[in-house]
Amino acid sequence: MAIPEGTAAEPVGALRDPGFLRTIRPVLERYASYFRSEVRGFERLPERGPFLVVGNHSGGQMPPDLPVLLTAWWRTRTEDEPVYALFHSFFLALPGVGPVMKRAGALEAGPVEAEAALRGGGILIDYPGGDYDVFRPWPQRNRIDFGERLGFVRLALRTQVPVVPAVSVGAHETVVVLSRGERIAKLLRLDRMFRIKVMPIVFGPPFGVVPGGIPTWPLPAKITVELGEPIDWPSRYGPEAAKDDAIVRECYQEITDTMQGMLDRLAAERRRPILG
Repeated sequence: MAIPEGTAAEPVGALRDPGFLRTIRPVLERYASYFRSEVRGFERLPERGPFLVVGNHSGGQMPPDLPVLLTAWWRTRTEDEPVYALFHSFFLALPGVGPVMKRAGALEAGPVEAEAALRGGGILIDYPGGDYDVFRPWPQRNRIDFGERLGFVRLALRTQVPVVPAVSVGAHETVVVLSRGERIAKLLRLDRMFRIKVMPIVFGPPFGVVPGGIPTWPLPAKITVELGEPIDWPSRYGPEAAKDDAIVRECYQEITDTMQGMLDRLAAERRRPILG
């Protein structure tokens, strides 16, 4: 559904550089091939933005799910399409990292930037579970768990855009998360300093058991991402629904149930962990 005339804001992400994306794509394609990656469902996407893509975030401290999705997206729909992705402010503040990511379409996670992207006609990729989701313990690797974070639902209702589920399987088998470490994060007061609520403990080569802040070499799990049918909340609710807690909760339950069903089906295709 298009944004009504007169409400569109200036497009955001002026640093996004399609030429830069064409330059780095071969490198990311090679990275994605390490995971024998497969992305399905592009035929289900709306022809153009604005719309919101919501995914389950997986893979620990070096999550491969977004590079896998984006390389396939650029290959299928070209680098010129205005696709943006939300990132934690801590990540974008890292020296030498933030400017590069912004050229690739990264936006700081927050309602102002997200809403501007959608109202400007863009396509926005969001992993609403963030650090809580990306460090799910190993037994929960095939579970949709956004930690009751409802902001993306309010965003979609407020901007009146459809929501596309993007469910990945296998990315959370590239590292073994032993614990989220929520108590450790609280003791270290990371939430107050950096808005980080976890200090996970993970297992992976070459160091074995390490804190989540130390990179590990990803295990060669096969990663499959599936794009689902768009969920058209604007056909049922107006923008005022973003302020209705009952409707927001109902929408949240609908999309998480939908994504869990997709994840269960994808996980059933896998004969064994890591090898896929």
